[in-house]
Order: sequence, then structure tokens, then C-alpha cells
Amino acid sequence: MLDRRHSVPDDEREIVIRVRDIEVGFGEKTILKGLDLDVYRGEILGFVGASGQGKSVLTRAILGLVPKRAGTIEVLGQNLDSLSPSERRLLERRWGVLFQQGALFSALTVKQNVQVPMREFLDLSDRLLDELAMLKIEMVGLNPDAADKLPSELSGGMIKRAALARALSLDPDILFLDEPTSGLDPIGAGEFDELIATLQRTLGLTVFMVTHDLDSLHTVCDRIAALGDGKILAEGTIETMLASDHPWLRAYFHGKRARAVMATGA
Repeated sequence: MLDRRHSVPDDEREIVIRVRDIEVGFGEKTILKGLDLDVYRGEILGFVGASGQGKSVLTRAILGLVPKRAGTIEVLGQNLDSLSPSERRLLERRWGVLFQQGALFSALTVKQNVQVPMREFLDLSDRLLDELAMLKIEMVGLNPDAADKLPSELSGGMIKRAALARALSLDPDILFLDEPTSGLDPIGAGEFDELIATLQRTLGLTVFMVTHDLDSLHTVCDRIAALGDGKILAEGTIETMLASDHPWLRAYFHGKRARAVMATGA
């Protein structure tokens, strides 16, 4: 198990994502209500909760992909509600997103997919775009020959890595990961966790990871925030989660799958 705990108290660390009193819903159904959450610079935060509780909804609300009904969201010190379109565009250059299924453009090669954000935000020559894309492809552990493959020619693990390369294309400060190890076998998931931890450390990323993978929570997350009933049930280290007496947290972190993870020394 990686020792990733920070020695700096939370109240002395820089908050890069601040969510306050958020409410999100669809039609008559409220998904998130009165949710508060802080994400600190340089940490990997694991965001966990039961299926259907709204883990991915919060990510999409922060990204502006779903509207919120109430509350405030600040990213890198900027209130998202007060930004002009040009200011919002500049801020969006500072985050990268890996969606659960990769969301690669099926008609584009891996290299072309990685270049999509570059072409949107940067004015570079084709030669430099190719060089930068190949650098990102190598960074995520893909072989150079993957660059000219279409998504349909890739394995599930390769799709995840290609999507991660695209998420890193603009050298973001914040990386959003939505179920990054879902669909991967245990070996592939472990390798992907190790890749995320290495990239976070070498690039100084802040990582917001929506996950249900207990191995990821044990091995790479500095802190965990658990969602339930539209709010944060608890947040803290894995030890904090294990010590909680909340019924869902106990069932999740002390169930058969959790015991199997701990027994293998994850």
C-alpha cells in the first residue's frame, strides 16, 4: 500500500475545489442537496457512494455539464457563477476529464483524439501537435504504434489510457476521473492505479476520482469522501472510513470484498 498521507493539516492546505450547499436534481427528483466538499491541492480524493447516489452527477455539476439548482462551486479560487465565457474558457484549460467509458471520438485515431483539446485551445503547427500528442501517449504507457489506431482497435485498458492522454493534453492542474478502473481486470486496474499515482506525483496534479473500487481507495487515495442521501456522510483517510459506525460505510468498508482487499495487503 502506498503511503500517500500528507503531514500538513487540512486547514493549512490550499483548497482547489470548494463546493458549498449544492443542490442538483432532475425533474421532481433531487439527487444532491446541501452538499459541501473541499478538495485540496496535490491530493487524490476518492469519491465513493452507493449506485445511483449521484457520484458522477457532482463531477458533471462542477464541470458545468449539468445545472445546479442552488449553492456555489469554486475552482482554483474562481466562483464558476461569476465567470464570463472567456474566463470560463481559460479555466477549462486547467482541468482534464476522463469519463467512465473513455468517450473517445470513434472516427478519430488515438493521436487525433489527444489533439482535440490542443486544437481547440492552442495555436500550434501540425508538427508540434504531433510531437506533443506522442509525448502524452508515451506518458500514459501506450506503445507509439497505438497512436494511429482507432478506438475500435483498442482493448479496454488501452482506451482508458488513450482517454487519460487526452485528459492530460493541456497539462491540467486538476484531473477528474469517473470510475477509471471500471471494466478492467484486477491486474489492469492495479497498473492503472499505479499510473495515476505516478502521474499525480510527477506532474503535481490534484485528482478528483469517482470510484467504487476498494483497491483504488486503499492504495492511491489520500482522502475519501463518502456520499449518501445527497450529502457527504464522512470524509477522511481510509482509517477514518474503517472506524465509522455509519451502517452503509460499515457495510461497504467491512464487507466481503473489503476484507478480501485487506487480506491481500492492498
